[in-house]
Amino acid sequence: MTLPEIIKFVIDLLAVLLLALGIKGLSKVKSARDANRLAAFAMSLSVVGLLSYYLGTSGITIQSWIWIIIGSIIGSLFGAILAKKVPMTSMPETVALFNGCGGMSSLLVALGVAIFPISSWSLINQVSISVSIFVGAITFTGSIVAMAKLQGWLSTPGWAQSKVRHFVNIVFAVASLIAFFNLINGNTSSIWLLVIVSSLLGIGVTLPIGGADMPVVISLLNSYSGIAAAAAGFVVDSQLLIVAGAMVGAAGLILTQVMCKGMNRSLVSVLFGGSLSAQSTASSGSGEYTNITSCSVEECALTLEAANKVIIVPGYGLAVAQAQHTLREVTKKLEQNGIEVVYAIHPVAGRMPGHMNVLLAEADVPYEQLKEMDVVNPDFPATDVVLVLGANDVVNPQAKNDSSSPLYGMPVLDVQEARTVFVIKRGMSAGYSGIKNDLFDLPNTSMVFGDAKKVLNDLIGELKDLGVGEK
Repeated sequence: MTLPEIIKFVIDLLAVLLLALGIKGLSKVKSARDANRLAAFAMSLSVVGLLSYYLGTSGITIQSWIWIIIGSIIGSLFGAILAKKVPMTSMPETVALFNGCGGMSSLLVALGVAIFPISSWSLINQVSISVSIFVGAITFTGSIVAMAKLQGWLSTPGWAQSKVRHFVNIVFAVASLIAFFNLINGNTSSIWLLVIVSSLLGIGVTLPIGGADMPVVISLLNSYSGIAAAAAGFVVDSQLLIVAGAMVGAAGLILTQVMCKGMNRSLVSVLFGGSLSAQSTASSGSGEYTNITSCSVEECALTLEAANKVIIVPGYGLAVAQAQHTLREVTKKLEQNGIEVVYAIHPVAGRMPGHMNVLLAEADVPYEQLKEMDVVNPDFPATDVVLVLGANDVVNPQAKNDSSSPLYGMPVLDVQEARTVFVIKRGMSAGYSGIKNDLFDLPNTSMVFGDAKKVLNDLIGELKDLGVGEK
């Protein structure tokens, strides 16, 4: 090995170790921020090492260096501005966009090597390039469609809700496989066919998927981006890309399985079964409420003052209202009054994996107070008050009581077993499933209608008047 190759190997090895430590640190909220910085440093170190290697071997022209520097500056500025400006409610769309950027990067790397080869192709090169183009194109277009649907820019067309979509996607899949194997066999004329049909396949598969299933799609696309990155690592001989891509790919698949289990849905039904809301309308209808009880903020405050234990159930509505900081002020007052407060986290609450954890961490909620569904469910019978904020399907008793419901069998939070349940909600609109929530009709449930942030602000005032948190 030459000296530049030795230096590159050492830098890559160090970057891989730092990246592994960074990913390990992401498993805990307390260390996640520093771990994220460590992982970012590892990636930067690898990039510097790769560029230093080519600089030492004179493999890049001055003109190429100019383009590399300009691209790096523009990309860094775009990422920094986006990270600073994006609101918490748009985080799922941002994650989908990042997945798409990862897929497009792998696609462009593979195309560059395929169009401008610097040496003869080996079988590993051919397979790696083909996989990177195939998976990268699907990841890019699928992620952009997912982002557009979450943002409300794109709706599902009629043909994508019918069985015609299966025929269309099969045609794209067959054409992609033909181009894929032709490229492996050294037929470079199939490159653009593979790019086009793989891109169309990504659109065709993602377009019919409804909003309820979008958390699963985001985690699956995240896995795809990792697979594409690992393949690109073989293309450019980058150990870090291979290791990082393999980690992301495996983690994404595991997370996808967790999300499917949390929704009682198979991955096949998510990808090919259409949206959950459409099935819900066909099978159960919207239903009507017959025993709704509403109450004022004053009544809610009086009940909270007398409680010994309170469980908070956050949902997407909390993120929409940007009320996490106000909620934290409410819980601080309760804790100062000697009331035990915990947060019940359902694995599919929100619009992306871990959405509620990130939302509450932003408001400095102690990680120890966040309880996963399996841990917190046994505590509900001994709980005085449950406060549901913006959650719907994840607290619907139909999942356990109604075998005809599309939610039946889905693991849910057993909030109905608590002594008193308050649901803060703007109105009686259904969740993503499109069906009624039987929790709202139960005698121990009271609805507090209004915007979550306004209701919580009013609740702070009422608790203050009652002397809660003033001890």
